[in-house]
Amino acid sequence: MNEQARIKAAINGDKQALEALIEGVRDDLYNLAVRMLWHPEDAEDATQEILVKIITKLSTFHGDSSFKTWAWRVAVNHLLNTRKRRSEQQNMTFDAMAEELDTFLAADTLPVESAVQRKLLIEEAKIGCMQAMLLCLKREERAAYVLGDIFGITDQEGAAVFEISPAAYRKRLSRARQRIRDFMNRKCGLYNADNPCRCSRRVQTNIVQGRINPDKMLFAQQGEDATVLAGIAQMDEIERSGALYRTHPIYRSPEVLHDVLAMVDNHE
Repeated sequence: MNEQARIKAAINGDKQALEALIEGVRDDLYNLAVRMLWHPEDAEDATQEILVKIITKLSTFHGDSSFKTWAWRVAVNHLLNTRKRRSEQQNMTFDAMAEELDTFLAADTLPVESAVQRKLLIEEAKIGCMQAMLLCLKREERAAYVLGDIFGITDQEGAAVFEISPAAYRKRLSRARQRIRDFMNRKCGLYNADNPCRCSRRVQTNIVQGRINPDKMLFAQQGEDATVLAGIAQMDEIERSGALYRTHPIYRSPEVLHDVLAMVDNHE
């Protein structure tokens, strides 16, 4: 069954067709939400809300783009207009983040004996910090950056998602890229080795401040790969920031699919 036939079947009440459509996009939507909202629990809630909208608005899809592009559009519209979640309520700015990085750098020693645990803690610090950088962008810039530099959508797809011209999308993406690169060049040791900040020096501070729970990490799934990071360090500056973000895990979405379908069934 091709995409158009599956969509038509889903609109006509075929549950298996609907499940197949949702299964094809839910991981992408969850990963977008994680990068927009920082905390996985908030991302899970937002993903549920987005999937409900996709299911209930499916009959409005007219096939002027791919189903995935349309799903991105629904997701982005929701994430641009949703209430502020816990991490956004901190109103992060690049200036405030720079001040914290200048002030709170611990010694490069961690209170763990396991090499695996050490790598996981460093990876948790890295991902959490880079996710926080995204929160310093305006929502429109953040969404453009995540879709363009992390997920790699084209200018035409970006224009369709945001319902703007390709030139306007490129301008929005360029502005977001420049802000991320400027900050990384000034403060991030992964991007610019001349900077004193190292992920390992942020772990202890983040544990003390409650941002990292060694027993329940939010982001890290495996330790950082030193070979990969060394390769990224040799890249041109234009490519380096996006490449660093693409080292983050692609997360499997929580098992929200059946809950969402049941929710819609009960509502009907």
